[in-house]
Amino acid sequence: MAFPFYWMAMSALKTNDEIWRFPPTLWPHSPLWSNFADAWEAAPFARYMLNSVLVGAVIVLIQIVNSGMMAYALTHMAFRLKGVFTALTLVGYMVPVTAVYLPGYVVLSRLGLLDSYAGLILSNCVSIFSIFLVRQAFMQISHELVEAGQIDGASHLRILWTIVFPLARSSFAVLALITFIEQYNNYFWPMLITKNPDLQLVSAGLRSFFVQGGAYGLKWPLIMAASAFTIVPLLILFLLAQKTIMRSVNLSAGASKG
Repeated sequence: MAFPFYWMAMSALKTNDEIWRFPPTLWPHSPLWSNFADAWEAAPFARYMLNSVLVGAVIVLIQIVNSGMMAYALTHMAFRLKGVFTALTLVGYMVPVTAVYLPGYVVLSRLGLLDSYAGLILSNCVSIFSIFLVRQAFMQISHELVEAGQIDGASHLRILWTIVFPLARSSFAVLALITFIEQYNNYFWPMLITKNPDLQLVSAGLRSFFVQGGAYGLKWPLIMAASAFTIVPLLILFLLAQKTIMRSVNLSAGASKG
């Protein structure tokens, strides 16, 4: 699993001829650290990464809010057609993402949100997977805690964010990590609804660099260098959330065992 990342990092330090040498070399003969600087200056990667981080972070915040409220309603609130809403949520999870590209594009076009940050964010602010994931986490929380909050006069919104949310914060951390990685690496949908180069995300920026600055793959050291430093935000995010993710796995295992 780690070898492709190692090969990417090492290829970023080689010459183009050394990358294609056979038998392959696992360590560059003379590391060219300047490849990273050359790749960074060859395309506006700072803009691409800033766009991806900004769009991904805002989408994460919005999905945490709406997924938490929807999951709370499906698990700890009593209302008619609750089972129908739950079933519709699960059915929606079965629909392929590509099946909604055309109607989604038409809706954004009529709202005037094509080629904008608002279109990139609002078109991804609801996720069936996020709702399902948070719902499963909320189902592990005792309903007696919710009833105790209601007896004390707390509203559903206050119970959600002061009682239920803290107990499921590890699941929200996993949700944030998965959602951010998904949006950071998103390629086809952003390319479909944006044409402005200033709005390109990392994946689209790498593709443009591969075609233009990378000369259709002829400058593989620069392409590998660009691919290496564009995953740095994801590595930092994973390192920061690693303990919370592991704690979530341990709590899930303990709950299953109990």
